[in-house]
Amino acid sequence: MNQPEIKSEVIKTMGREELLRLLDAHAKNWLALDGCWFLAIEGEFGWDTAMKIDAVAWQQYTVSEARRIKRYFGITGENGLKDLEVALQLRPYSLVNDYRLYYEQDTLILEMLKCRVQDTRDLKGLPLHKCKPVGLIEYGGFAKTINPDIETQCVHCPPDPGRKACKWRFVLKNHLIR
Repeated sequence: MNQPEIKSEVIKTMGREELLRLLDAHAKNWLALDGCWFLAIEGEFGWDTAMKIDAVAWQQYTVSEARRIKRYFGITGENGLKDLEVALQLRPYSLVNDYRLYYEQDTLILEMLKCRVQDTRDLKGLPLHKCKPVGLIEYGGFAKTINPDIETQCVHCPPDPGRKACKWRFVLKNHLIR
């Protein structure tokens, strides 16, 4: 794997702590950009149109994101759920949300404990983001890009009643739980 080409002279001189702060800032900025464009579309064209456009964007982005993570970190997908477990921890989301990853038998579970998107919408007095339809596209596309035999299932996610955070189940096709 080649070394990344860093164009910024300032970044080239940063130490570990500064790079970690930069990573944190970039992850939060990435999420803020996602939220800003969604709110702009929602404000101009309504919720339904914003969700349709969001679905298209995530369908494209999540595959690109997973491919880049695989390439940059030498993830082949051959290790199935173990590779997915590593890749999920390399996403920008892993830096902005409180979550846990764990196994239940042959199943990898991703449970959001605290979601920055929902918390921000709360602060702005907005209703919960009904992320389940786009989440299926996002997490499903990401997992399949890591390994085409991984299936994604939603355990719960808004707009499910009483749910503010998401929980996802990842299984290999030959271990599907129905």
